[in-house]
Amino acid sequence: MPAKPPPRKRSTIRRLTAATAVLAATAGALTAGTAAAGASDAYGKGRGRTVDVQLLSFNDLHGNLEPPQGSSGTVTETQADGTKKVIPAGGVEYLANSLRTARKGHEYSITAAAGDMIGASPLMTGLFHDEPTIEALNKIKLDATSVGNHEFDEGRAELLRMQRGGCHPKDGCFEKGKTFKGADFPYLAANVTDEKTGKPILKPYTIWQHKGVKIGIIGLTLEGTPDVVTAEGVKGLKFRDEVETINKYAKELDRQGVKSIITLVHEGGMPASGSYNYDCDTPGAGAGISGPIVDIAKQVTPKVDAIVTGHTHQAYACTIPDPSGAPRTVTSAASFGRLYTDTTLTYDRRTKDIVRTSVKGPRATNHVVDREQPKAADMTRLIDRWKTLAAPVANKPVGYITADINGRGSEDYEKPLGDVITDAQLEALAPKDKGGAQIAFMNPGGIRSDLAHKASGGEGDGVVTYGEAFTVQPFTNLMQLKDLTGAQVIAALQQQVSGPNEPSPKILQVSKGLTYTLDLTKKGADRVVASSVKLNGAPIDPAKTYRVAANEFLMGGGDGFPAFKEGTNKLVAASDLDVFVSYLQAHSSPTSPLAPPKAERITVVK
Repeated sequence: MPAKPPPRKRSTIRRLTAATAVLAATAGALTAGTAAAGASDAYGKGRGRTVDVQLLSFNDLHGNLEPPQGSSGTVTETQADGTKKVIPAGGVEYLANSLRTARKGHEYSITAAAGDMIGASPLMTGLFHDEPTIEALNKIKLDATSVGNHEFDEGRAELLRMQRGGCHPKDGCFEKGKTFKGADFPYLAANVTDEKTGKPILKPYTIWQHKGVKIGIIGLTLEGTPDVVTAEGVKGLKFRDEVETINKYAKELDRQGVKSIITLVHEGGMPASGSYNYDCDTPGAGAGISGPIVDIAKQVTPKVDAIVTGHTHQAYACTIPDPSGAPRTVTSAASFGRLYTDTTLTYDRRTKDIVRTSVKGPRATNHVVDREQPKAADMTRLIDRWKTLAAPVANKPVGYITADINGRGSEDYEKPLGDVITDAQLEALAPKDKGGAQIAFMNPGGIRSDLAHKASGGEGDGVVTYGEAFTVQPFTNLMQLKDLTGAQVIAALQQQVSGPNEPSPKILQVSKGLTYTLDLTKKGADRVVASSVKLNGAPIDPAKTYRVAANEFLMGGGDGFPAFKEGTNKLVAASDLDVFVSYLQAHSSPTSPLAPPKAERITVVK
């Protein structure tokens, strides 16, 4: 509460003349001014009881330092008349400028991220094990980020190198005379512990401080990380429950006197609209979003004042009440640096907590990182430096296309680029001496971009460079072949829409010759009509054995597909990137470019 003015002395009541009344009014104004000054001085010279703290956040950058290709580099905006506008967005030159511009005039400003800053990255940074991305985030002055599942793509040791610095153990230092110094910001991994010691492998939280204002930042990834990363990447690690972990460390921070807490969690939800400016709260608190983050948000202790999320690559700024009923923001800024979220946190200096009421709670808005604004010059220099190092590999033409072949940016269950990738895998591994594949599967999340017809690097429209192919298939997972029964093939297809994948189906991309019906009017596994599954026109025989190809992640049961783990007679083959590049080289030329396939393998009933 503001400091009270000293009590007035009692005086004899007398009739005031007009002149005396004027003097009294003047004296009253001076007294009020003195009281106001006293209230400010109670919290320090020129400081009131509350102060607004700006929280700028983003997620799932995935090393996209250059503007993403095709539809992966756009956001959709709903106009006042209900029409949709597509806006080109993303690129670290623009993201840095956006964040720096947003910070102006804000003395109290935090910049934080919710994981997947690295991993599944384009060639320009992926070729150098994402050192360029960490360098860019240092220049942006990121205060903290949680780990995401992709931070574990190259395993624990490599993640620790990202934090602490040092040259790559196999590839060495990439620039003469320079040693990678690591991240200036803390990577937070509250729920990732060593299986033997039980201790977090990185800091569970950090405390941001400025002029007496303290805000705790807890960071963690989804408990299901082992389901979406190769077994080697998470070897020796335990991923713990999100809610239990957040509540544990929120309590620990509270005991230290840190009452204001935000959480960065690499788990997310699905909004009811694909427009970044969709009003998530219009149907009611939290009704505009579904998915795992909703249950997490409803259970996380009221000690946490705002939740920044990621993983699903969606855009939303929602209000979901905490267990006490107080409003709390839950936000996500899509992916690839196309958006950033600006959240206002009102900090009470007396309680040391964030004010969260229906009138003055945290306010959050997503903003487009448009490409009409000036580029950040230091980021341009950074990109040019690393592009020069990558150029001999990245700029080599490997294929030609007649139009965009959409993959990551396609909203259809069967993606045109998914057909190209699985056909490439089938063709490479069908020969008997290569494994004798009859069917190939590709997980949709492993298709990281589109193949854009319009030139982005000056190589000419329709030319596909090695760098662009790498951006589509950046994991370089080794291909595997296994024997699966027809029953196991059908089970894998049904696992797309059942078990852990039932709430958010993960529709596998399938090679030519394999067809089936996806009936969305049904529920669970029944949505894949078993009798409709055919190979080259003949029904799949549950008792027959088929030779199946897929990347090592899928064959290990990743993405909720345990049926693949049951396969036998395993053979390890070339990488998914190698077979993709070989297919482009064999099936396209300047005079005969590759056209987008019709995508007719999955019949969808709605």
